[in-house]
Amino acid sequence: MNNHKTSVELFTGAGGLAIGLENSGWKHRALVERNKDACATIELNRRSGQKHAKGWTLFPGDVREICYSDVAKHVDMVAGGPPCQPFSLGGKHKGYNDSRDMFPEAVRAVRELQPACFLFENVKGLLRQSFSTYFNYILLQLTHPTVVRGHEESWECHLETLEKIHTSGKDSELSYRVVFRLLNAADYGVPQHRHRVFIVGFRSDLGKEWSFPRATHSFDRLLWDQWVSGGYWDEHKIAKRSRPEINPRYSKRISELESDFFLQPPPGKRFLTVRDAINGLPDPVSNPKEKWNHVFRPGARPYPGHTGSILDEPSKALKAGDHGVPGGENMIALPDGSYRYFTVRESARVQTFPDDYLFSGLWTEAMRQLGNAVPVDLAQAVGESIRAQLV
Repeated sequence: MNNHKTSVELFTGAGGLAIGLENSGWKHRALVERNKDACATIELNRRSGQKHAKGWTLFPGDVREICYSDVAKHVDMVAGGPPCQPFSLGGKHKGYNDSRDMFPEAVRAVRELQPACFLFENVKGLLRQSFSTYFNYILLQLTHPTVVRGHEESWECHLETLEKIHTSGKDSELSYRVVFRLLNAADYGVPQHRHRVFIVGFRSDLGKEWSFPRATHSFDRLLWDQWVSGGYWDEHKIAKRSRPEINPRYSKRISELESDFFLQPPPGKRFLTVRDAINGLPDPVSNPKEKWNHVFRPGARPYPGHTGSILDEPSKALKAGDHGVPGGENMIALPDGSYRYFTVRESARVQTFPDDYLFSGLWTEAMRQLGNAVPVDLAQAVGESIRAQLV
C-alpha cells in the first residue's frame, strides 16, 4: 500500500496490532516490548523473513526506560495495548494501584512524540464502575498530555487540575480530541467474541472528524446462513444440521428471521466461526505439524464454567491468565461431544494471524502471547479508518 503513515508501537506483545496496522498502511518506526517470550516470537519472524516482521525495529526493554528522541524524530501515530492485567475481569483488579499500569507511559509517549493521532487498546474491564473515575483520568491525560503530574502530586489532585483546564475551554500546549468505544472483534470478521476498549485521539489543531468504523458482520446473518438458507453447511460441504440441533437460546430469533415478509437475509456478512477459522488445517491428532505450531495437546476436559468454544459459533475470547491459560476459553467443543485444546496454530487463526507467522516457546507461553494479542483483522479495520483521515 502506498503513502504509508508512520507509527511507534508500545507494548507490542506477539505482534497482532502491529501486523493489523501494517496491513492497513502504517509503517512502524519502532516496536517496544519487554516480555522475553514475545520478543523471541518477533525475532523468530524477523530472522525467518516473514513479510510483516522482516522490516521491524524492535526495542526489547522496559518502556519506562525508552528515550523517544532515540527511537524516532517524527511519527504520525503512537499505538499500543498497555498491560491489561490491572483492569482485567479475571485479574486482581488493582487498577491504578497495580505496578503494571502503563497508561502513564502511553501518555508520556504521546507527549514526547506529539503524533497526529494515537490508538490504544485494553480490556473491557477498564469500563467497570469501580474504575470509572480513573478511566476519566486516563482520557483527560491523553487529551492534555503536556499537563504533567507533579512528583509528589496524587493522581486525584492531578485529575482536579486536568478537569479545570478541560472545562475552561482553553486547550493546553498540546491537546487531542479523544473518543473511545467497546468493540467486539466478531463484528469485524474475527472468528471470536472478543470485547475490547479502543481509545483514539486526533491532535486538536488538525480539525479531524472521525468515528469508529461500522460493523461489517452479524450474528443474525450467521443464524440465517445456518438455519434458514443452509448456505453455511453447503460452504463447508456438511449435511445441513437438523432443527433439534439448534441451540435453544437462538430458536426465537431464528423464527423471527424466518417470518420476515420478504425472507431477505440480514445485511452484511455473517459472523465467522471456529470451523471457518480452522478450515483447511490437518487433524493435529493424526497429522501434527510442529513447524506450523500445530501440535495436539492432550488433557482437555470440561467442567462448570469451562465448556469450550462451540465449533459452529465464534470462539470465546482467548485469554492469557495470570496463573496459566484458562482451559475453557482455549478448548473446542466438538459436535460429537468430545473436547480438545486448540493448537497454537488454531488459536492464531482465531486471532487472524497469518499462517506464516510463527510463535516461540512452549504451548503455554505461546497461548499466553495469543491471549494477550489484538486480533489482526480488528486492528486492520480500525487502522484503515484512522489512516483514511490522514491521507
